[in-house]
Amino acid sequence: MGVQYTEVDVTRDPVAAAEMVRRSGQQGVPVTVVDDQVVVGFDPRRLQMLVSRAARGKPSLGISIADASRIAMRAGGVPVFGAYVGKVAPSSPAERAGLRPGDIITEANLRPIANASDLEKLLEEMPAGSRLSLVISRGDRVLRLQAQL
Repeated sequence: MGVQYTEVDVTRDPVAAAEMVRRSGQQGVPVTVVDDQVVVGFDPRRLQMLVSRAARGKPSLGISIADASRIAMRAGGVPVFGAYVGKVAPSSPAERAGLRPGDIITEANLRPIANASDLEKLLEEMPAGSRLSLVISRGDRVLRLQAQL
């Protein structure tokens, strides 16, 4: 089973260019969107994982994530570990669960999440309709959320 896609040359389509900037916050770099997951730049491992998931009908949480250690720091320059939530797709399981941009996912289904890859691997194993228990850091608070994939 193949994955349907549309390729758009944003240098010739200003409406598509504006949409990519709106979704990714980036311009002038490759931007790929797979099931509302935004990949900025060329990340073949992540692209393959997202395309593979889409082809198999795997569920999506509806968030764009990155390694928290690359984005967030504690006082004194100590890195934060987890999956940093960059964007939350409207009407997605993540939005319904209460996730917000800036949240850091530190645990999912009782598994520690040290980086974005940890969360992606866990989601890859889950069938559609599964419940996902999350522990997140939001500012100085730790919250527990539930998502239905």
